[in-house]
Amino acid sequence: MRFFGTTWVDHTDGYLLRRIGVAVGSLAAAVAACLVLRFAYQGLQLANTGSFVTLLVVVMFAVCSALAFRTTWDTFSRRPEPDRQSSLRGLLAIGFVGSLLAYFFRSLTEAPGEKLHRQEYEEARRTHAKRTSRRTGNPAKKRRRQ
Repeated sequence: MRFFGTTWVDHTDGYLLRRIGVAVGSLAAAVAACLVLRFAYQGLQLANTGSFVTLLVVVMFAVCSALAFRTTWDTFSRRPEPDRQSSLRGLLAIGFVGSLLAYFFRSLTEAPGEKLHRQEYEEARRTHAKRTSRRTGNPAKKRRRQ
């Protein structure tokens, strides 16, 4: 939501352009990240570390990216637990391509995290309306039922 300010509330002030920009930016970052990973893979090939180490690195990045995708996707619909999020920080850093792809796919339909923010916003509005609504009449003059 950091790129959208409050435009996600009523989809004004260039909301669609911002969403397109976020989608293009996250996809470009994912492509750049894949190129960096390709250079790392080529470095392993040049170092002649062996097929086992190369396979371990490729599997590690694939698994971490898949887990990062799922974790990032889930944070768009519900608040993550702080303890779990801090324990997954390393995994999310390794699987950064998965997080970027989750951001890209979510930005195709809405601002990433908009659904969660909208639910919290509507709940806060309901709570505020309930809290600030005034009672009519004087409760001290209220007749008791008999």
